Amino acid sequence: MADFILDATGLRCPMPLLKTKLQIASMSAGQQLEVVATDPGSARDIPAWLGYTPHRLVEQHETDGHYYFVISIGEQR
Repeated sequence: MADFILDATGLRCPMPLLKTKLQIASMSAGQQLEVVATDPGSARDIPAWLGYTPHRLVEQHETDGHYYFVISIGEQR
């Protein structure tokens, strides 16, 4: 179960990624964030950005045009 759910449905690129970054900045290491987005670009943008961060993508899937991501928050710099 995620510690926080970010509803980014209806937002277009780059807003889902920007909102994700802002939410992660307010969270602590070890917490989990679930992001729900409807922008297809999120399916590539969020995982790609996470590759450059200490955070880990735990789960990603798409259902009926909704993209779901579960992110484990790593140590922030």
